[in-house]
Amino acid sequence: MSGPPFAAPGPDAAVFVISVAAELTGLHPQTLRTYERLGLITPGRTVGGGRRYSARDIERLREIADLTSSGIGIEGVRRILELDNRLAALSARNEELQAELDATREALRQALTGRSLDQAPANKLPVLRQTSTGQSVVVWRRGR
Repeated sequence: MSGPPFAAPGPDAAVFVISVAAELTGLHPQTLRTYERLGLITPGRTVGGGRRYSARDIERLREIADLTSSGIGIEGVRRILELDNRLAALSARNEELQAELDATREALRQALTGRSLDQAPANKLPVLRQTSTGQSVVVWRRGR
């Protein structure tokens, strides 16, 4: 009898203790605490207050280490990470808008299917009785 298959934790699951995160990134645990204090990283916390890092946190810590080892200061790193986040958000929004535009174009294409290009679109407004101009009489009385 077999149980449910083991599902690997997602990239945001906080599973690594600080010592493992330090080993995976090549950074000292105190450096990880400093980065947290500076707001560059926000690890999850256990009920007892212990830090738990996710795979995404590990990836970010490696990026920070690469940037600082290339001579970029902490404020520069902070700005780069901020711009990376903004770029990711804008890219995601751009993809949403592109999908919406594609769907709108497809809906328009389907609406025009079957009609020749020189055919005017069908008028969906109700037909009103035409009146000749100049034949209408308006009675107006001043209020007493």
